[in-house]
Amino acid sequence: MGSNGSHASNASSDFEDARREMVAEQIRARGIDSQRVLGAMQSVPRHLFVGPEQIFFANSDEPLPIGAGQTISQPFMVAAMADALSLESDDRVLEIGAGSGYQSAVLSLLAREVITVETQPSLAASARDRLARLGYNNVRVEFGDGSLGWPTAAPYNAILVTAAAPAVPPPLVEQLADGGRLVIPVGYPEQQNLLRITKREDGMSYESLYACRFVPLLGRYGWSADPQEASSG
Repeated sequence: MGSNGSHASNASSDFEDARREMVAEQIRARGIDSQRVLGAMQSVPRHLFVGPEQIFFANSDEPLPIGAGQTISQPFMVAAMADALSLESDDRVLEIGAGSGYQSAVLSLLAREVITVETQPSLAASARDRLARLGYNNVRVEFGDGSLGWPTAAPYNAILVTAAAPAVPPPLVEQLADGGRLVIPVGYPEQQNLLRITKREDGMSYESLYACRFVPLLGRYGWSADPQEASSG
């Protein structure tokens, strides 16, 4: 029994070391310098948000499959999107695309409340269970068409979309609070630009942050569910 405990402790330490290396080499070295974001990325045990067959690749510099045609984004992109939201500790965040719940967990350490909407019922259920089990109690997982946002709890200080849209969904802009930030990949299925849109009194400001490739956003303001028209990434 003592031996098993020792093995578990060693494995936990190995994953913690791998996360520390991931944060230093993949995130800080690429210009993300927010101590809050770096701390959140160091804190969340990424290996617990992937399947057992992916566990030893959890901290690698690439997206990984999580089932239902979806992926967990590469660590740098998770950190870059969180950083782009410029979150304050009292902010309320809407996330479109819960996936495994990993990005939700990162956001939960940076904001007061996170509502995440997932269109795949199996992913929504597993993300809800996982986040609750790991103690991320300020995250609420909802099942629905994320391209419509979640109007009943609007407005939001920040909205993050973790799937690629053909254009910015109007409901998401409507659900932003004044001064709110929307970060979303927009473009073609093969490649998109990560945009930051800020809602101001005199209108909207648009910034292009990174070239990227995400799985397609499905729903009324997303891509068709026809596999001929959608390409995962």
